[in-house]
Amino acid sequence: MHSTPESAWHEAGRRLLAKMLGEFAYEDVITPRADGSSAGAYQLPVGRDLTYRFRARRGAYGHWRVDPASITPAADPLEFLARAHDRLLGLSGDTTGHLIRELTATLSADVALAGDALSAAQLADLDHAALEGRQTGHPWLVANKGRLGFSAADTARWAPEARRPQSLPWLAAHRDLARYRGVPGLTGPERLYAEELSPATRALFARVVADEGRDPADYLWLPVHPWQWDETIAPLYAPQIAARALIPLPTDGDLRLPQQSIRTFLNVSRPAARSVKLPLSILNTLVWRGLPTERTLAAPAVTAWMHRIREQDPFLAEETRVILLGETASVTVEHPLYDRLPGVPYQYRELLGCIWREPIGPSLGPEERARTLAALLSTDPDGRSLVAELVQRSGRAPRDWLRRLFAALLPPLLHFLYRYGTVFSPHGENALVVFDADDVPVRLAVKDFVDDVNLSAEPLPEFDGMPALVRDTLLTEPPAFLTQFIHAGLFVGVFRYLAPLTEEQLGVPEGEFWSLVRAEILSYQQRFPDLKHRYETFDLLTPHIERLCLNRNRLHLDGYRDRARRPHAAVHGTVPNPLHTP
Repeated sequence: MHSTPESAWHEAGRRLLAKMLGEFAYEDVITPRADGSSAGAYQLPVGRDLTYRFRARRGAYGHWRVDPASITPAADPLEFLARAHDRLLGLSGDTTGHLIRELTATLSADVALAGDALSAAQLADLDHAALEGRQTGHPWLVANKGRLGFSAADTARWAPEARRPQSLPWLAAHRDLARYRGVPGLTGPERLYAEELSPATRALFARVVADEGRDPADYLWLPVHPWQWDETIAPLYAPQIAARALIPLPTDGDLRLPQQSIRTFLNVSRPAARSVKLPLSILNTLVWRGLPTERTLAAPAVTAWMHRIREQDPFLAEETRVILLGETASVTVEHPLYDRLPGVPYQYRELLGCIWREPIGPSLGPEERARTLAALLSTDPDGRSLVAELVQRSGRAPRDWLRRLFAALLPPLLHFLYRYGTVFSPHGENALVVFDADDVPVRLAVKDFVDDVNLSAEPLPEFDGMPALVRDTLLTEPPAFLTQFIHAGLFVGVFRYLAPLTEEQLGVPEGEFWSLVRAEILSYQQRFPDLKHRYETFDLLTPHIERLCLNRNRLHLDGYRDRARRPHAAVHGTVPNPLHTP
């Protein structure tokens, strides 16, 4: 039986309100009270004449899992926000207005995704690129597909769930504005262009520049997002376009598909070609999705350093065989005014550039396949999870499969943390699980180094020889907080949702799930006893951890105001650490 548009909207709204209640309660924005009628029953007074009631299960890290079907009265997230925004949620009027728009856009995308949703078996058959277009967005952030700046037509064309491969135009940027960087082997742009563009396309690009009366040797080439060109580059670089410092070029002919991050494109015409990451001046989740100038410049240097660590460490290179999808080349185009003004909103210093990233395909073995970690949280219209489907296909017992998952993910992440004082943000989009022919997890792939790799603020001997550009670009955190990137990115951001899913569908109690995670950490520590002092410095097993809050940042800290630097997650109190004891 197919749902009508109206019923589909109500179903999506009910799910979104359940998520709002759960995540706002997790972040201590709201405080539901047990209503005493039965175990797991809660109430949330909003006003004198309105009290929401629902059922929820509690979990690790103080997680709330609200049953959408149990919510009364009408489960409308927009109505809830309108009624609760001031007295209960403490939101300003401008934050409420923008948030309603973001929630409405998120709901619209959820309805579109539900309209042609696949079964878990069909999801399991998809390749990495196709599976990306079936994801429902960040599990923690409530307005996870707000995309402020996109029109309805933009969303239909450029959103990942649209699943529409597109050709991208290119741009010639004069070297007075543009700078190229590459890893060893790509130190000059000629090698990159020879690998990424056909001889006919290179000749065409050079001819277009020459026809403008300019020397092609004075220019660098980069693809550009058509939306970004129309909305941002053409207006803000108008003097440079008039002076032919920027010259529009035609497309290279390849079709590219936007990934979950929206600004990163997979090449579906040539899967072995590099992905491209392009600035996109839309506000989505917490930040404007541009490319910071200094980070774009530094990306290849960060990649070269990360690759050198892996190649010189047998545990990483030969035993775990971790895949590091490097950002191997970049072109950065500065804005002559904005990039000199550090006090202007940061979105104006992230306008134009490109990062080329290694694709996953060439790193996989003949019978291996990759899925983002986020995909493991997928469920189909009948409620069956992708994880349950993969476990069934593997022929392994659920506990054994979960052990294999943790053994694939954790050792390389722990080794970078403990041995090198370096941590990824292994959230669901950045971390990819590599599976064998039987759909058993075997190893980890990680991407997005320059944005999401952080260093210990406490100097370590392993930092000797780190290039100054890398040290100056990567963010640093005190050792006690560095572990938060694994907690928040992986344990809270993914496993907090995966654990109750495996309890319901695989019969593995949530407490046992976390004991298996803890056992994998202890197994690593026993393997490398010489790092004992690092286990104390970077302690993942403390009784409590600070509670990072992603939604609270939007609701109470930054709202939708412009700021000179990118915001970070808010910290609010602490939560019990399920890894502290078995």
